[in-house]
Amino acid sequence: MSTITGNEKIAKVESRPIARTAAYWTVTIILAFSIALSGIGQLMRYGGNVDLVTDIGFPLYITNILGTWKLLGIIAIVIPGFPRLKEWAYSGIFFLMTGAALSHAFAHDYGDGGFHVILPLFYAALGIASWALRPKSRRL
Repeated sequence: MSTITGNEKIAKVESRPIARTAAYWTVTIILAFSIALSGIGQLMRYGGNVDLVTDIGFPLYITNILGTWKLLGIIAIVIPGFPRLKEWAYSGIFFLMTGAALSHAFAHDYGDGGFHVILPLFYAALGIASWALRPKSRRL
């Protein structure tokens, strides 16, 4: 049976915030990069972004709205300060991504292997993880 010394206890406790912060920034950077690329693609109407919205019956101008919301939301999450704005941005990304998944599912536009439903739900999960892992300085 091994015993834990006082120094080992301190090291164990101190390593948790570092690991949590590292996990937060890893998840948040992946989320920010993914959502920002998606938002830019929608604003530029690049690639399949036009088909993604028109195939499920949305007007093309919705890409301007969605792209702008995505970029503003990510900026709000990444910049320091403004904890209430961050709360709104996290909830906006969650509703935007779950709404996208449901819109594609209700329109029977699942994509290859359910990609049009699975990817937005993955982004929503990243948003939840980023929100849950955020440091105290980024909370209300």
